[in-house]
Parts: sequence; C-alpha cells; structure tokens
Amino acid sequence: MSPAKLLAHLNKLAGKNGIGRVDLVENRYVGMKARGVYETPGGTVLHVAHRAMESLTLDREVLHIRDSLISKYSELVYNGYWFSPEREALQALIDEAQKPVTGTVRLSLYKGNITVLGRKSKNSLFDKRFATFEADDVYDQSDAEGFIRLNALRLRIRAMLGRRG
Repeated sequence: MSPAKLLAHLNKLAGKNGIGRVDLVENRYVGMKARGVYETPGGTVLHVAHRAMESLTLDREVLHIRDSLISKYSELVYNGYWFSPEREALQALIDEAQKPVTGTVRLSLYKGNITVLGRKSKNSLFDKRFATFEADDVYDQSDAEGFIRLNALRLRIRAMLGRRG
C-alpha cells in the first residue's frame, strides 16, 4: 500500500474511533496566539506506532537527543525554514538515528484511544534474558550499588556542605 493510501485508510479507520482530534492554542511566529482545531487521525496512529517502534529499537541516549531536538525541528518547519541549513543538519542526524527503526506494531483503536498491543523488530534492543535483573553475563546486581553511590555523589557533597536550596 502506498504511503498516501495508507494515510487515507488510517484516516477513515481512526476517524471512526474519534482519534486525532486536537484543540490547542498556538504561539504564532509573529508573536500572537491563535486557536487551532485539527483532525489528523491517520497521522496520530502513525505517530503512536512510530514512537512504539522507537522505544524498542533506539538507545536511551539517542531518544534523549531526539526529544531535545524535536521542538527546534518542529519550529523550523512550522516557521517555513524547510530549506535552511540548520533544518538540513538536523535532518541528517534524524535520518541516521532512524535507520534501525523498522518492524511491526500492533495497535487497538477504541473510543479516542490508541493502545499498543505489541511490537517486534529485527533491530530490537530488548532481550528478556537481560531485562529480568537476574544473574546473567550482562548485568551484575552489585554494579548497581556503585552506580547509585556515584550518581548521588554531588547530592551527598551538597548535603555535607549544608546547601539544600
């Protein structure tokens, strides 16, 4: 199915379930606020499915970088800077980061809600053998104690110096 046909199909299917209706107040480029009411049922389904696949296939730090850049990328596109060098630079980063994001996501659409029922990918970073916190070759429980101590070191020093806020 072509991307256009897929979107049209999802618009009908998700629209019948009341998905993708957005009522918001936006900050326009010129400084005024404007109310926007949008319907994007198919886009909402694709967004949820894509995020579900990203959660399975992208590393935590890559997801953090993505999250920190989303608003800048959106602002550039919204304000008409599609052909700007900064948007193109961000696009190169996004394209590289998205390479492993492929697979299958199963969703349920019901009364305005989208529920992820399952996801699978050949590029999955999830392996239940390592996610159990049981003894294995990847995760040693005793490592957590040292990590927690180091992670909290700055807070312990602050408390020792009597600086709480």
